[in-house]
Amino acid sequence: MKQIESYVDEVYHNVGGNKKGIEDLKEEMKNHLLEAVHELKSEGKSEQEAIEIAINRFGGENEMRSVVGQLFKTQKVFAKWVLYLAVICLITTVTPFGVIWSIEEQNARENSIVATNIFGVLEGKRAISKDMEEEIKGLVQGTDQISKIEIYNVSNVDNNNLVFDYVRDTKPDYRYEQKVWNPEWLQADFFPYGNGDGKRWYVDMETRHIGDLMAIMLFSGVAIYGTLFTIWATINAYHHRRLNVGWVIAFAVLNVIGYLIYVLVGKRKLHIKGA
Repeated sequence: MKQIESYVDEVYHNVGGNKKGIEDLKEEMKNHLLEAVHELKSEGKSEQEAIEIAINRFGGENEMRSVVGQLFKTQKVFAKWVLYLAVICLITTVTPFGVIWSIEEQNARENSIVATNIFGVLEGKRAISKDMEEEIKGLVQGTDQISKIEIYNVSNVDNNNLVFDYVRDTKPDYRYEQKVWNPEWLQADFFPYGNGDGKRWYVDMETRHIGDLMAIMLFSGVAIYGTLFTIWATINAYHHRRLNVGWVIAFAVLNVIGYLIYVLVGKRKLHIKGA
């Protein structure tokens, strides 16, 4: 029925979007109209009357074109902003995570340098003098992540394997504590950093680490990004009339790789149809 086809073509005229998806929607609208026409004809209406009534029930061309156009536009805008939010979330997660990770690596290197310098102060000495205490104190105060340092003389320990037991049960020859920046939201933990020179001295430092905050930040950001990306990919699959549970799972689990597989499968199907 040419009048039905003309009506459907006019409704979707200049509607932007995936061509295959639009053709599928046009075919679906056409089938609904034809079913309505056949029903009306079975009720005694002439073909022309049935066509006019069916079209009027759907709405006029201008009204339907406006509704369809607005629907496609809303879908595209919504999908676009979901993707934008996903990318922004990923960037605002990875960037601070990278900065914090870099700071933690720098702190670890600094701790190693401080420990080396402390062993330099202790080298060749049998006891810790006041001057040495001040020098070691200055090295520790030059950092913002070492909260405590304890130094043990382990020259009397014959077996190196017993050093840890000795350190655990013995009072240190030198001990210094300082407050380090550690607000509650930082979720910091303090871990021991111990090392010995293999001869006389064992140095045990307690250092601040913010690994929990890094883990929470990365997990939360990636989870939000993954959810938004899955929503965006699902909208696209629905728009292309290829949505199923398998693709939703692929988008959620494989993320970008899952969407690339979806695109490649779609192109392969089009190639097979064209061949």
